[in-house]
Amino acid sequence: MAPSPREDYSPPVAHRKPSFARGLGEAPIASVAYGEIGSSLYFALGIVAAYALGLTPWVLLGIGSLFLLVALSYAEGTAAIPEPGGAATFVRRAFNDPAGFVTGWVLFLDYLIVIALAALFVPHYLAAALEWDALARRPTDMLAGMGVILAVAAVRLVRRVAVYSAAIAVAVIAFATHVFLVVFGGIYLFSVDNLASGTHPGEAPTWSSLAFALPLAMLAFTGLETVANLAAEAREPGRTLPRGIFAGIGAVIVAYVAVAAVGLSAYPAQGTTTALGTEWLRAPLVGIAAALPEWLANMATIAVGISGAIVLLAAITTSISGASRLAVSMGRYEMLPHSFAVLSARSLLPPVAIVACALSSTALLAVAWAVGDEVRFLGSLYSFGILIALTAAQLAVVRLRRTEPDLPRPFRAPGMPYLGWAGAAATAAIFVVSLATHDAARIGGPIWVLLGIVVFLSVRGRRRALEHARAAIPDLAPEVEAGEYGRILVPLKAGPIGDEVLGTALRLAEEQSARLLVLTVIRVTLDRALDAPLRDEEGLARASLAELRGLAAEHGVTIETRIVRARSIGDAIVKQAALFRADLIVLGSAPRWRRQSRFFSPSVEYVLRKAACEVMVVAYPQGVLEEAMA
Repeated sequence: MAPSPREDYSPPVAHRKPSFARGLGEAPIASVAYGEIGSSLYFALGIVAAYALGLTPWVLLGIGSLFLLVALSYAEGTAAIPEPGGAATFVRRAFNDPAGFVTGWVLFLDYLIVIALAALFVPHYLAAALEWDALARRPTDMLAGMGVILAVAAVRLVRRVAVYSAAIAVAVIAFATHVFLVVFGGIYLFSVDNLASGTHPGEAPTWSSLAFALPLAMLAFTGLETVANLAAEAREPGRTLPRGIFAGIGAVIVAYVAVAAVGLSAYPAQGTTTALGTEWLRAPLVGIAAALPEWLANMATIAVGISGAIVLLAAITTSISGASRLAVSMGRYEMLPHSFAVLSARSLLPPVAIVACALSSTALLAVAWAVGDEVRFLGSLYSFGILIALTAAQLAVVRLRRTEPDLPRPFRAPGMPYLGWAGAAATAAIFVVSLATHDAARIGGPIWVLLGIVVFLSVRGRRRALEHARAAIPDLAPEVEAGEYGRILVPLKAGPIGDEVLGTALRLAEEQSARLLVLTVIRVTLDRALDAPLRDEEGLARASLAELRGLAAEHGVTIETRIVRARSIGDAIVKQAALFRADLIVLGSAPRWRRQSRFFSPSVEYVLRKAACEVMVVAYPQGVLEEAMA
């Protein structure tokens, strides 16, 4: 972005209106953290209890404490590098692109597993609430789960979710459910004798079962990557982000231990099993509700079943969004095909990434179905990816302390590098345990990594595999200070580049708390009068702008739309920018102009010469998007 030349034209100078960048405070971040991570209990409690038995609360407490340690590294890394990508971004910057790719690739696997597991559990929670037992039987539950994934992805393709509002709502639902189960379960179910009954470490659970449970317990703390990516939206990331993350994780740990204690009191270990990990494996929180006194159990079962389905649907949605944001980061750095970094104006996510997530998670669910014992298979495979990512992220943050000591760090984790080394050693040790005890991690994990290497080499090629790629940036675009733009104008343009330009303008307007004008220019040729009937063109324009108004409202952006007729598109843009008192115009430039004598299209060149405000041009290298545009 650069000031455009102002010769030959002297319209009124745009008035710069002070504004503040949108930011998340400590409380919203803590709420999002609780909702993102707390949703895991709906599908993780049963599988952990199946192996840890009466020691389940202690296992969750131990793994939760480890996650607090890991969160120190994540908080420092995301505050210093507020980009999408999480651990993959840290590792790429600290080490090299192949290491960053492997980290991102295994994180993709984890997102897919969370999507598959949440979808598999939705029918079971609904079956309990609706008293529809057939929905929880095989193969109905598997088919219903696949349908849920495809349905959520279809909605996500055409609609942007109000992420923060939805996350806070989910946090409220999850928190209310947990409090209800802890309070009433504590009154009617909790028993120290029951909790300790049948628990004999080394026998029930056996040491091998306990070792098997430790990697599975990682499944109870999904969502850290999504929460870490809030650094880019956090107000004062050096203070609010760490406090919010630690408060959210701390509350989750307390809730997990309390709910697990109530659950194991209601279903104490008998021999080497507990009903919480067998009969109620796929709806453990419903099982706790069903164990309450009869006068309360029916109502509680319905409430927990409905809330569970809602929370799990939200988990699917946020996991698709998280995976897609990771795809954007990897696509920008040439780790995935460029199409994974091309945003849609409807969803502000790459459509290719959404479709890939839906199809891959559905296929993964089918593979788990074929293998048998789906929950165990998916939980085991999840531990492979998350433990690699957590270990690599902590090592990267420690390495960046040495290789980039001058990197601005709004938050500096205390005890570094020693706590970073300690956390990395702990996650690496559990990774070894996972490989030793879990067939899915030992076999399926390496297969996934090999598949990723093939993808990486096909994108980069062997010669460029070790190169450190730099993300493409919009032409003429330096850093933007918060509050620099109060009014932004973007012309509406059909096609992939138009989607990218509109997505850029919406994101910038959100970050800057700016007012956005979306302009549709209908070009009228000289052989027609300016006021000639153009019903088809105007109808299409009105429909497109109406859709955008709804999208902007969900995105929290104040939007204005205009339809104008003109002989020259460039002249119309310049005049409307002056009337709107725009501080910035965002335009797009097609690659085909690179092959001609001019660098930009005539309209873009005209705006660059005549506009009174700054102009941002979103352009692509030659050859990029040409196939899509064709």
